[in-house]
Amino acid sequence: MRVSNVIVVGGGIMGCGIALRLRQAGVRVTVLERSIPGAEASSAAAGMLAPQMESDGPGPFLELCLRSLGLYPAFAAELRELSGVDIAYRPCGVLKVAFTETDLHHLDATVAWQRAMGLRAELLDGTAARALEPRLSPKALAAAHFPDDHQVDNRLLVRALSMAAARVGAEFRSGYVRGVVHEAGRAVGVDLDGEVLRADAVVLAAGSWSALVQGAGVEPKAVRPARGQMIQLQTRLPVLERILTSEKGYLVPRADGRVIAGSTMELVGFDKQVTAAGLARILDMALELCPELGSASVTDSWAGFRPWTEDKRPYLGEGPVPGLFLATGHFRNGILLAPITAKLVAQAVLGEKPTMDLAPFRYDRLPPRAHA
Repeated sequence: MRVSNVIVVGGGIMGCGIALRLRQAGVRVTVLERSIPGAEASSAAAGMLAPQMESDGPGPFLELCLRSLGLYPAFAAELRELSGVDIAYRPCGVLKVAFTETDLHHLDATVAWQRAMGLRAELLDGTAARALEPRLSPKALAAAHFPDDHQVDNRLLVRALSMAAARVGAEFRSGYVRGVVHEAGRAVGVDLDGEVLRADAVVLAAGSWSALVQGAGVEPKAVRPARGQMIQLQTRLPVLERILTSEKGYLVPRADGRVIAGSTMELVGFDKQVTAAGLARILDMALELCPELGSASVTDSWAGFRPWTEDKRPYLGEGPVPGLFLATGHFRNGILLAPITAKLVAQAVLGEKPTMDLAPFRYDRLPPRAHA
């Protein structure tokens, strides 16, 4: 079936990226968003592009993340050309810091398996780590250095992607999507505030809200909101070059002296408040990693919802009925996975053979096995 008209439910970076790729393929696209495009998780993130630091082992998910990172330099240049917005892509590297012997053993094992895969990773003792980042805590025992993990400014990315999609002709409409409309066993459109909008295909890219869209076939427990609280600190001059992380959180330095510190991971439903306990944990983590931040100004705090899935992997590609496609459940890696998701889901919608096997990311994959 020739797809000429697609509705994308959700105007975050997934929805905007998919809309951009479908428009470039000549498809008419309408993006439906209940508020401002990118106002939710896309804007609440820190912008880390850190597949190596975040990974818990080799496999299809790491491959997806590494492929997406590889797309970023060209993606950033394309968005600057289309939108005029520079997304501040910075190949800065990441130091994952160990404060205990247990952390150190874990980092040693991580560096070993990653080097065996041919990835760049190095375990540094505390002195060598502080030679790279002089303001790293003197209490740091060691750090794994991942030079190929990078960052973008996610709020600039959201703006650039929504502008780029609009510039190539995607239509944006605001309203509340009540559900996916089905006829004869396939998705044929959506109910937007009581009005039926028809389409050849529907893409669900509604992040943490995906399970609330009636008729989309996403179970309430399959994609849930995981609250993450964040703090923005401001220093007169940048105090860090690289992203610093530990088992407790991360510090993402921007070029203008801001430092984004995060994050909590709380399954509390759609409660977006910032809490005293959450902020205390983040500030403790920040000062443990970089004591000099004690004199920084706290200029902002916020919370957002990551779309959590049980196996912490996204749902990509064909949905449970013909004509319905999924791009949701990206959890902590939404910013990183934006370019590859846009590419693969657009290919699936267009009936092309995706350039990666989407079987590990299907909606009906087996749930993770409980550890004995």
